Amino acid sequence: MFLGIPDYGTFFVAALLIVLLPGPNSMFVLSEAARRGIGRGWSAAVGVFVGDSVLMGLTFLGAASLLQGNPIVFSVVKYLGAAYLAWIGLRLVRAGIGAVRHAGPEPAEEPVAPPRRGGSFLTALVLSLLNPKAILFFVAFFVQFLRPDSTRPLLDFVVLATTMQVLSMIYLGLLIVSGTALARGFRRHRRTSGGLTGLVGAVFVGFGAKLAAASL
Repeated sequence: MFLGIPDYGTFFVAALLIVLLPGPNSMFVLSEAARRGIGRGWSAAVGVFVGDSVLMGLTFLGAASLLQGNPIVFSVVKYLGAAYLAWIGLRLVRAGIGAVRHAGPEPAEEPVAPPRRGGSFLTALVLSLLNPKAILFFVAFFVQFLRPDSTRPLLDFVVLATTMQVLSMIYLGLLIVSGTALARGFRRHRRTSGGLTGLVGAVFVGFGAKLAAASL
């Protein structure tokens, strides 16, 4: 037991495995780092962090009950999230096709425009918030490690949420490092970069279709 939380070690391992599962948030962070640099990658990671923190807070306040008791609200948020994922995906597909079409002889290094980091942050933030299944997941996952007779449920919840967020940020940091390493190669091989960008876009469209098909 850790700080009154039973099976904290089990929670830590389970949280780590969940964080490592590929999803739209981590894919977006990796894509931003690979395509636009380390600053955009970290901006996207902070957006994911803030969005997930808000969802976890709403989870504790009982938002899951609202979603479960109001299918219309759940459906509205779900379809908005699905449409947003598809929109991001189609933008990436379009950018990838454009890069492949205009690929040609190019210098080893190309000028990089000053990054507008706010766009990456806001996109990642909205991406996180428009996922009603995340709130239901946090409830189903966290409740297994919380004692119903705890005298400090908020502290126990904060410990679990903080653990997951720390693991998530470490993982996203590793993705950013990997993405910036890939970017150096992409600048020399624009056709390959465009193909991979289009592939990531197709994956996002798939994420959107999966979310649209989700049910309570």
